[in-house]
This record gives sequence, C-alpha cells and structure tokens, in this order.
Amino acid sequence: MSIRLDRPQPGVALVTLDRPEKANSLNPQMLCDLAHAWREIADDDALRCAVLTGAGARVFCGGMDMASTIPVSQRLARGERIDARDFEGLRSVETALLAGFDLRTPLICAINGHARAGGLDLMLASEIRFAAPGATFALEEVALGLYPTGNASVLLLQQIGWVHAFELLLTAQPIDAERARDIGLVNRLVEPGALLDTALATAQRIADNAPLAVRETRRGLREIIGMRLADAYQRQEEIGRPLRRSEDAREAQRAFLEKRTPRWQGR
Repeated sequence: MSIRLDRPQPGVALVTLDRPEKANSLNPQMLCDLAHAWREIADDDALRCAVLTGAGARVFCGGMDMASTIPVSQRLARGERIDARDFEGLRSVETALLAGFDLRTPLICAINGHARAGGLDLMLASEIRFAAPGATFALEEVALGLYPTGNASVLLLQQIGWVHAFELLLTAQPIDAERARDIGLVNRLVEPGALLDTALATAQRIADNAPLAVRETRRGLREIIGMRLADAYQRQEEIGRPLRRSEDAREAQRAFLEKRTPRWQGR
C-alpha cells in the first residue's frame, strides 16, 4: 500500500506517504487510502496525537499525481464512466487533504523533503512541523491556471504574515527550509536522521498530557482564531469551564499532592 498507518508508540499514530518513486504524489488510490487513514485516526479515542511523513529522503509530498488525476477528472467532466475506485479517489480529495475534515487530534508533520502544491496544503492542516534542511515549499496553483482550493487560501493567512502568504501564493516559486522557518511556516529544522524521532518524541509529550484537555485546547484554538475578541473570550470560557470540573483535572490535583504521574481517564 502507498499509505502506511502504524502505531509506533502508545497513543500515537504514524501515517507515511509511501510512493517515493513518484514523489509521494497523490493518485486516486492514495487519496482513498489517506482519507481512510484519517477517518480511522479520528474515530479512535485511544489515539492522542498523529505524525505524518513521507517515505524516502527527497520528497515529503509532491501534491496531486497529475498524470493520473487529470485524465480521470476530464473523463468525469465529459460525463464518461470512470472506474469506481477513481471516482472514490476524486470524492476523497478534501478529506485526504484535511480540508474541512476534523482529525480531532493534534497532527505533527515530519517534512523529510519537498512539499509542493497539495503536499503543502496537507502540511498546513497540521499544528506542529519539523523540516529537514533540504526541504522546499511551494504553492504552484496559479502557474497552472488554478485557484488554491485546498487549505492554502483558508489557512495560510492565519498562520504566516500577509506579505509572506501572498508571495507564496502569487509567485508560485519555492522557498527553502530556512526561509520557511523564518516566516513561521515550520517550527524548526532537524537533520534528516533525527527528523522522525523528533516528531515522535513531540507526539509522545502531547500524548502524555490529559487527553481531553489536549483535544479541547486544539479545538478551541482552531475555533477562536477567527472570532472577534469578545466572542473569543466567551468561547474559551465555554470550552474551559467543563474541563475544570473534569475527572482528569481532579486527578491532576491529586497526582500533584501525592507526587506521582497522573492516570488520565479522558473524562
């Protein structure tokens, strides 16, 4: 399979785009499999963090496999019959790219190489990002006569500065990993040999925290980012109040007094 879903440590899922000979680009089959993997993670309450990476040492994800997706899209537009699996792949694009699909758990990207077009779109859905020094980043839609309809036009301006977002979107030119770090597109650069270990260690630190608090903090931050200030303060109180009465919050207090590690219940 070109999408691997593993559980390398308790509470952590690892998703690998495994098609390095084709730049880990997303064909209809991969779109189906990736969407399935995200749904499996979202439905599993035992998973507390997910990590996404690409196979190989050169490319994280080159975006859509145009050689396979364009002919299918054209046949569909002409009203011709297409293979059921190809049709399902086209229907799965938004879920596969996490464009409007809520994973319900934090996502960390270990960007092992170039992240282009849909690959960068997919990365934008994550909360934490580590990149190899040789990685590059590009959004190439305008060079193809397209509007960026994945995550870029919705999320990029929320994540980096106005001028940096427009430079990426309108020039269609790649930036290197150092510039991506400097403009806040990634957290930090990590040598390739330590990249995945760094992402998994960070995932484990997240997974070790109170699961309900992690999920609600992630959800709350994503909700309030676009709100008016007064509404944001009201919403954070609505989310925070039940957590203060949760069993996990009481367990944290007991564990502190008893000088032991909390035993989380997720409620």
